Amino acid sequence: MHSPALESALAAVDTVFDGFTSPGETGCGRCHLPEQTAYLRTPNTRVPPDVLEMYVFEVADHFHDHAAVMRRLLPQGARALADGTLGPVGWRNHGLSEVDWRLWPAEQAAAVEAFVSAWWEEVLATPEPPHPVEDVFQACSAVLGSFAPLLDRWGSGPVADAHLLRCVEQWLDDLLSDRSPFLFGNAWDTDVRELQSWLAHEAPARLESRDYGLATRAGALALPCPERRDRLY
Repeated sequence: MHSPALESALAAVDTVFDGFTSPGETGCGRCHLPEQTAYLRTPNTRVPPDVLEMYVFEVADHFHDHAAVMRRLLPQGARALADGTLGPVGWRNHGLSEVDWRLWPAEQAAAVEAFVSAWWEEVLATPEPPHPVEDVFQACSAVLGSFAPLLDRWGSGPVADAHLLRCVEQWLDDLLSDRSPFLFGNAWDTDVRELQSWLAHEAPARLESRDYGLATRAGALALPCPERRDRLY
C-alpha cells in the first residue's frame, strides 16, 4: 500500500496517459521481436514485465519515437517503479531521463513531475523501500535533471536520516575528491557542488549521533578540496 500522495500521483498518470501508443513504432529489428514491438502500437494492453523493463531502460535510438514509447509505458511503468517490480534502477538510465518530457503538454509534464516527487517522498519515509535509496535518488535526479527538488524534500527524521547515512556512506569518498558518485544522469560540476554544499550543511548535525566520524568527514565538504585533505588526513 502506497502513501495517499503516491497513489494520487499514480492515478493521475493512469488518467493522463490512458490509451497512448506509439502508432508507427518499429523498435529495433535486431533487439526487439515483432510481437514485443506490437505492444507499443496497441493501447490499453498490459505489457509483459520483462518486455516493460527492457523498453523502459532501452536506449533512445532503438525507437522510431522514443517520447511516444515512454508515454505508452508510463501508467504500467510508473507503478512498477513504485512497487519495486521493474528490476534494478541504480545502474541503468530510465527512458524518461532521455526525453524532453517538460516540453510535453502541461498536464502530462505535471503528472510526470508529481509522480517522481511522490515516489521519492515515499522512499524517504519507508524504512526498507523496494529499491535502495541511493538508487532511487540517482534515478529521480536523472529524470528531473536536478538534485535540488529531491534535496528540498529530504527533511530530517529517524527514517530519512537513516537513509541519509546510507547515502553518505556510498557517496562521500567520491564527493571529497570532487568526483560525481553517480553512474549516469545530470551530475555535472554544478550539481556535484550543490550536493556537496547541501551535505556539508545537513549531514553533520543529522548524522553525528549515528556516526560521528562520518558526520565530521561530511562537514569537510564545505572546504576546498586541498583543505579537506589537511583536515581529514
